Amino acid sequence: MSTLTVWKFPSADAAENVETTLKSLQKEGLVKILDAAVVTWPADRPKPRTKQLRNLVGAGALSGTFWGMLFGLIFLMPLLGAAIGAAAGALGGKLADIGIDDDFIAEVKQQVTPGTSALFLLTTDEVPDRISSALPGDGAELLHSNLDTAREAKLRDIFGDEAE
Repeated sequence: MSTLTVWKFPSADAAENVETTLKSLQKEGLVKILDAAVVTWPADRPKPRTKQLRNLVGAGALSGTFWGMLFGLIFLMPLLGAAIGAAAGALGGKLADIGIDDDFIAEVKQQVTPGTSALFLLTTDEVPDRISSALPGDGAELLHSNLDTAREAKLRDIFGDEAE
């Protein structure tokens, strides 16, 4: 089973400082990272910056389309026009089919706000307590949504990616 975890940090730049820690956790066998992305949101910016962490993942990574759509639904939905909103709604329905539902989107939208940052991880074999204690900064907060094997396969099918 895969897990999509979102680790929220109380400062705008903390999530950018996690790559070395995550590489170390992978070497220790505490997590297998299938894909990762960070969101940084300085307090003085109207919208967050996002970045896929390609140095952490291999062949099993999802496309940038997945991250772009997910971040669009979370952070940009109020800014989208009706036509784009309808298309995003259809894609959002597909995400709900794979376990990323409206409640998850709403929770992340409510928690990741200006002045904070977040690490989005698609993982298997994780040990959340060890990840939490290894992450830099004060008090990374965990939000998550589990994806069973069938839902992960459907996610990869939707975004044209092949499983490892």
